[in-house]
Amino acid sequence: MSEIKRELNLNYSLAIIIGTVIGSGVFIQLPIVQQATESPGLAIIAWMIGGLIWLPQLFILAEMGTAYPQQGFGYLYLQKAGSPGLAFIYVWTVFWTSDTPSITIIAIAAVAALDVFFPVLSDSYLTKVIAALIIMALTWVHVRSVKQGGRLQAVLTVMKLSPLLLLCVLGFFFFDSTSLFISSALTSDKSIFVLLTAGVAATVWSYAGFPNILYMAGEIQNPSKTLPKALLGSLVVVTIIYVLVAIATSVLVPHDELIAISGGFANPFKYLPWFAGIAAGFLAIAAFTSMVGATNACIMVQPRIEYAIARDGLFFPVFGKLHPKYGTPANSIIIQSVMAIVMMFMGGIEALMGYFTLSYILQNLVVYGSIFWLKKREDYQPTFRSPAWRVMAVLSVIFQVLLLFGTFAAFPLDGVLASLILILTGLPVYYYFKRKPIVPMES
Repeated sequence: MSEIKRELNLNYSLAIIIGTVIGSGVFIQLPIVQQATESPGLAIIAWMIGGLIWLPQLFILAEMGTAYPQQGFGYLYLQKAGSPGLAFIYVWTVFWTSDTPSITIIAIAAVAALDVFFPVLSDSYLTKVIAALIIMALTWVHVRSVKQGGRLQAVLTVMKLSPLLLLCVLGFFFFDSTSLFISSALTSDKSIFVLLTAGVAATVWSYAGFPNILYMAGEIQNPSKTLPKALLGSLVVVTIIYVLVAIATSVLVPHDELIAISGGFANPFKYLPWFAGIAAGFLAIAAFTSMVGATNACIMVQPRIEYAIARDGLFFPVFGKLHPKYGTPANSIIIQSVMAIVMMFMGGIEALMGYFTLSYILQNLVVYGSIFWLKKREDYQPTFRSPAWRVMAVLSVIFQVLLLFGTFAAFPLDGVLASLILILTGLPVYYYFKRKPIVPMES
């Protein structure tokens, strides 16, 4: 089999996006965001802004996605914008510094969530072994079937949303606005702008994932209508849930105790007096399910970009082959999962998040900028048009520049610098492929 099929409808697309976005972020990033803003109230605002700044970005992505509803996302757009070198560096960057480590981070966090039952899983070699087994099992599902992977994602997405909605409801029974303003932000030597910028940058990991559906745009049914609905609809759902969860957590968990968890797993249910007896176990299972769902979505979607560039003869050919029986980009899926397992031994979660965040922001920056060149192409015929596209594109670029500043303020420098170094290693690899004759794979 040499051609990939369109097997994913709107429901599967929504499940994939929401399942990718909502994962470990809601449990791990809450303390980090609150620590960065130094205030529960500012943290809630940061979560809200973190969602709102995605609106112009998704307008632009929906337009580009309907113009070129094929596999490849950023690689495809940059290639068509006339920058094959930048397109290659983009793929190199996502493989090493965002897509692959995202699988690592989420899988480890999923297993660590079960430390309520087994304390050894909080951070041990066994944690990584079990996380590796989860990655291997999910990889097997996606190698065998796109449709089955989509069905699994739909089930996991429903399961992950249920406890989050319960937390939102319970939080309002204990709502006390005074708890939102107890903080060190009032006496901080940093300005509100700096605190909020750092806080919004710390939400990037939690909101990352909306564009991932475009990696597999070539497998979406009726993409001209499905892609805009899936992108914008999922943003509304995710932003509302994150803001409500942030409010509920700020009400239930004292500020000092929450920021002390930074880098670990927050469990607001522990602070419900009549729920405390089962809270830890309940949320641990919910968190585990949620993050397995996010891991599943990442393994399903992300390898499609390496598949797309390899099909064009600009990347290692092994990534561009479809499984002869299942019709999936099996090699690309397997290789990325193997590298995700290897990365488990590279550092702690917080360092990896800084490593991920810088890379992710740089990727977004060049993708949004590409629309100015794509608009000049004759084959650029999107079925969805962004309102005030120039304004939306400029805002999208400006947001990334501001988030770059916030990244250095919010995360350990070693993780950020490691990301930058790995990005630069793509240059000699690009020149290697550039010197070779380009022979696209048969379709």
